[in-house]
Amino acid sequence: MVHFGKLKSTDNVSVMVTSSDTERLTLAFNPNYSEFDIHQGLGWIAGEADWVGLRFVQEYTQNRSIRNQRPDQNLFRIERGVMVEAMIDGQIAYAGTSDLSKPGLREACRRAVQLAMASADSKVFGFSTMQRPPNQGRFVSPRLQGLDSLSLTEFTSKLIDACRHMQVSDKIVNATAETTLVESHCQYASTNGSNIDQQFLLVSANFAVTAKDGSITQRRSLNGPVANCSQAGLEYFNFDAIFADCERVARQALELLDADNCPCEILDLILAPDQMLLQIHETIGHPLELDRILGDERNYAGWSFVKPCDFGRLQYGTNLMNVTFDPGLNGEFASYGFDDCGNRATREYLIKDGLLLRGLGSLESQARSGIAGVANFRASSWNRAPVDRMANVNLAPGSSNLEAMVAAVKRGIYMESNISWSIDDYRNKFQFGCEYARLIEDGQFTKVLKNPNYRGVTVPFWNSLKMVGGPDECRSFGTSFCGKGEPNQMIRVGHASPPCLFTQVEVFGGGQ
Repeated sequence: MVHFGKLKSTDNVSVMVTSSDTERLTLAFNPNYSEFDIHQGLGWIAGEADWVGLRFVQEYTQNRSIRNQRPDQNLFRIERGVMVEAMIDGQIAYAGTSDLSKPGLREACRRAVQLAMASADSKVFGFSTMQRPPNQGRFVSPRLQGLDSLSLTEFTSKLIDACRHMQVSDKIVNATAETTLVESHCQYASTNGSNIDQQFLLVSANFAVTAKDGSITQRRSLNGPVANCSQAGLEYFNFDAIFADCERVARQALELLDADNCPCEILDLILAPDQMLLQIHETIGHPLELDRILGDERNYAGWSFVKPCDFGRLQYGTNLMNVTFDPGLNGEFASYGFDDCGNRATREYLIKDGLLLRGLGSLESQARSGIAGVANFRASSWNRAPVDRMANVNLAPGSSNLEAMVAAVKRGIYMESNISWSIDDYRNKFQFGCEYARLIEDGQFTKVLKNPNYRGVTVPFWNSLKMVGGPDECRSFGTSFCGKGEPNQMIRVGHASPPCLFTQVEVFGGGQ
């Protein structure tokens, strides 16, 4: 058995170990690990600047993976530290530390104060405590079944069974079942009265197969490699349903081996909710981040085709396009109560009836740009300063359904599960590939197609939106791997959408 001793305030920020099968799936929020008193820490440094904020993050991550019915990875990681913010003469600066002792926090505060003073004379904008509102509150992820309800042995056995259900043929050369379980605790306090406590329980999974016949190889997964993410407990893993889906996608991978290549034509296109995740993420989420529009991200992750004057004027899509920022949606992957500057998170329309209304910008970006934004100032860890990040960005359901969409198509293609993506620095011209497709002829599904891809330009594409599925077909997905910022920050985002029909889209097969 692996033994975890009591973490002292000067312990290393990150510990990675191999867990034994007798351990339960959780150690998080054990009182032995939660010694840091954020209010005492704030008291140690409160008088060092015009305003001071502390953000404490303690996160436990467990990765388990099975490959071809054999355990491949069993890792447990602990991260723990504090980010200190200091405001001097309207300039904000940061310094992080994993040393949570009084001397450690004072040294971090000293560094932040020095940086703020050194840059105050050349600041881009003069901030105030208006950008650091004094909110108080608590947020806890929903969960019905805690991670301690299963042992590693029991959980691993289920993942092995998932691989077994995927290995339906000798042509299945690889079957993988991967899960990540995260328990995260974030506290935020400031000298002007913020007092926020948020606890997150996050689960993600990837079940995938590779089929091979001679020189032909095809991959199929449950909703793509990054889509199965939620805030939930172990009730998320309905293994009976997972086993059935694993067998289904394995048989689809075998179908793809013998399928025709996707044609190169201009066709109507229906995208499943798991592919709509990427469409929303790349062509709505990123271009609406205000720090991109302001140019802050131009040298690294790109700018945006959206201009400040477009808000309230740009017809982004048809009147069927209604997009919200909704960090309060129960169980969605990037739900939270407050962002990392203490701003209370609320549901807001970004696009309504196709018209662009609001950007994905924090209180800082809103002050700089004069554009309405949302509570999306977010950091990926204790040792990163927050930047503007999308969170839950969702396409609202319409009044149609998949059956009606198919019936409305004379000739078109239905695509599921992203496998590749490419988009330019302005988040304008894009090209996406999917794992699986069906040809639609005369209002009916016909043959399976492999290597399906499509391309377009953001605003014309969304203005080709013809039908949107209803609430019963809306599905929520997410990813842990949205990258942005210097140094890079990989952060969690969520997207919900029903299936959607777009007209006259360029589709093509692999290599075309």
